[in-house]
Amino acid sequence: MNLPSAVRSALGVVWSWFLVVWNWVVSAVWNREERRPRAPVRLGLGVALLLLTIVLVGFVLTFVVGGPGPLDGLVATFASILLPGLVAVGLAVAVDRRTVADLGLGLDRDWWLDLGFGLLLGAALMTGVFVLGVSVGWFRVEGTFAGGSRGFLAGFALLTLTFLAVGVSEEVLSRGYLLTNVAEGLAGYTSRAVAAGVAVLVSSVVFGLAHLQNPNATLVSTLGISLAGIFLAAGYVLTDELAIPIGLHITWNLFQGGVYGFAVSGLGIDANVVDTAETGPDVFTGGAFGPEAGLLGMSAVVVGTVAVVAYVRWRYGEARLAPGLFVPDLRWRD
Repeated sequence: MNLPSAVRSALGVVWSWFLVVWNWVVSAVWNREERRPRAPVRLGLGVALLLLTIVLVGFVLTFVVGGPGPLDGLVATFASILLPGLVAVGLAVAVDRRTVADLGLGLDRDWWLDLGFGLLLGAALMTGVFVLGVSVGWFRVEGTFAGGSRGFLAGFALLTLTFLAVGVSEEVLSRGYLLTNVAEGLAGYTSRAVAAGVAVLVSSVVFGLAHLQNPNATLVSTLGISLAGIFLAAGYVLTDELAIPIGLHITWNLFQGGVYGFAVSGLGIDANVVDTAETGPDVFTGGAFGPEAGLLGMSAVVVGTVAVVAYVRWRYGEARLAPGLFVPDLRWRD
């Protein structure tokens, strides 16, 4: 059928506009050069998949595993801890097309040395909080080697495993996945310094808000946890590796609760080397939430951030934003 020329011209214009709109939509959600979704889409998929996974696991634990019991409680606890990190790794590999090393997990000799520094610094900072608090009378030691229902050795071993899992999982999700995607997504539109600053701020605020549901949480505790997020991010943005923040996260929590008997982000700890009672003003001690909500803990975060910058400068000759934070190491680039 022969169409009038005017109709053909109109259809041609409509088709041309359709192609323009289609290409714009595809370009908005898909990075053709990197052959993967753009950062906002990746983050949206991440949030949706994480929420879906949590719901499905909750269903399995409730209706499939069976009634509540000690083993079920441990399974539920470790599933809730490890799932966010595992989901982040899966998304990074399958959707982001990253190598695992690009998540900050390049496990070479330098990585392990930096992990050791992070472990030592986390322990030292919380020891400083304890010693200072005891010396001014804000903490009182009421006993040692408390073990709760499991006994000290079993309880402390389980606590150590728990904080190992927490340190790895939360850092992979908060810094390795969230911070990296925000930084990469903004790097093409603004300076790297601004992109990194916004990424650190966003990931740290999300990190703080994620702890708002914890027992005894307040707006002050959320601010303290967000500040701790900036502290943890410092080692990552300067090295492009999660070694320092993972080490810090593990021993900060372990020494806070397992060694010195403080609440950890509002959560009471049964097994601890030193059974400590908080007797000072909450504005300094953090009260029932733990040191992270008080000026002692926040001061330790500031000191720790300075220490991380100094360490990176000493070890690597300079402290600057790591270029790898903005340039992904992708699989199947060709």
